[in-house]
Amino acid sequence: MVNSIFAIRTIRTLPTVANRAGLIQRSSFHSSVPVFVRVGDRIPDTDVLVEDSPGNKINLAKEIKGKRSLIIGVPAAFSPACSSSHVPGYINHKDIKKAGDVFVVSVNDPFVTKAWGLSLDPAGKSGIHKIRFLGDPTGKFTGALDLLFDGTAIFGNARAKRYALVVEDGTVKEAYVEPDNTGVDVTAAKKVLG
Repeated sequence: MVNSIFAIRTIRTLPTVANRAGLIQRSSFHSSVPVFVRVGDRIPDTDVLVEDSPGNKINLAKEIKGKRSLIIGVPAAFSPACSSSHVPGYINHKDIKKAGDVFVVSVNDPFVTKAWGLSLDPAGKSGIHKIRFLGDPTGKFTGALDLLFDGTAIFGNARAKRYALVVEDGTVKEAYVEPDNTGVDVTAAKKVLG
């Protein structure tokens, strides 16, 4: 008879970012998939982000080369938390200009992200370093960061986990990702910018 005071937990192995094929693995006691974007990672060099129109492709790795920047990822443009607290928290933060170039990335089309940006910051309150709103219509940029989650039940498709990345010269220096994918806690402007 086994003593009930002892419990055996199985260790689930998960692929690491270094090897998406799953050849190198790590152990985890958590039931959720861990976040893979980490300090030291490079921003993906892709031409899949769009700004204002489908023809205006943005390669974020090239845009931020040699600069300090902040990339804010959100689950959905016009969603309640994104529109009422998360992004406005950055727009209205006293130290937003110290963040360098600021980008908001959402798994949406460029028309939606353009309209959303205009609705949140119509007077350009974010100042000389205007916050730029980028669409990731295919989710490929977000997927390259391993920050997609299955948002089908709420948003109809895969979406970005809520995140904030402080980046210098294309390298992630600080990474903040909501553990529940959509909350506004660790990624709030007051925690990221101080």
